[in-house]
Amino acid sequence: MDMRAIVVEKPGDLRWQEVPDVVARAGEVVIDVVTAGVNRADLLQAAGKYPPPPGASEILGLEVSGRISAVGEGVDGWSVGQPVCALLAGGGYAERVAVPAAQVMPIPDGVDLHAAAALPEVACTVWSNVVMTAGLTPHHFLLVHGGASGIGTHAIQVARAMGCRIAVTAGSEKKLDACRELGADVLIDYREQDFVERVRDASDGAGVDVILDIMGASYLDRNVDALAPDGRLVVIGFQGGVTGELNIGKLLGKRAGVIATALRSRPVDGPSGKGAIISEVVGNVWPMIAAGSVRPIVGAELPITEVEEAHRRLESSEVTGKVLLRVSD
Repeated sequence: MDMRAIVVEKPGDLRWQEVPDVVARAGEVVIDVVTAGVNRADLLQAAGKYPPPPGASEILGLEVSGRISAVGEGVDGWSVGQPVCALLAGGGYAERVAVPAAQVMPIPDGVDLHAAAALPEVACTVWSNVVMTAGLTPHHFLLVHGGASGIGTHAIQVARAMGCRIAVTAGSEKKLDACRELGADVLIDYREQDFVERVRDASDGAGVDVILDIMGASYLDRNVDALAPDGRLVVIGFQGGVTGELNIGKLLGKRAGVIATALRSRPVDGPSGKGAIISEVVGNVWPMIAAGSVRPIVGAELPITEVEEAHRRLESSEVTGKVLLRVSD
């Protein structure tokens, strides 16, 4: 039996075609995919620049929503027909995907099944980085680069629900307005303003407690300048390059930390594994969603057959929030 999935015929050439079907191995469930989320890792992989981790599916797609259609040996707590969303190491751009049960989540109360595909990557990325890793707590000052992105729009809402102050960078008035509506306090147009100066002005010279950064090398030195004493910079992307110069003296003077993390390559189990992050997200973020203080932000949803257009929209940064691919109705 076969299923359909997006296949990368060659870099940049994506085809919706038949591939071998998946099965639920021990500890896994199979999900009939309704919607898949689009992430920048998908764009890199489609261009031949980001091979999946060992053992992961070669098919694109790091998050889905849908219904469980098979349950593997040793799986408890999940049943056939249950609506769910899931964090994946790959395989989401397909009619079905097999995923470790520890990476499956219930649909949060009040969220449509389609929109739920916008949550796994952003929720796990934001919570694991700004809270579990950087130690964000109420009344901290958080700076989010790329505030109108999927991760950015989610981070704003979570930090607001926690009682934090939030600064964001974005590249247009429209995107900054969207960030303001979600709860951002300090709005910085990176084309015209120095974010270091702005966050210092907004904090009586102290700086920010936590920075969530997608730029990498090009922002490294200025990010350190923007940190408050005991601050933490968490780098989760490298749109601005991978090699930069780090002034250790600045870090020592501030007792600050620079941390780089990745989600896709984490193991399923263990204290830093995906299962532990999933548990934290369901226990802490899902109640925020049920209470209405956090919601999925979907900027575009296209049929799976229009995957190349979906990738173009994400690559162009024209969309506020997440881009989704509808696989079935």
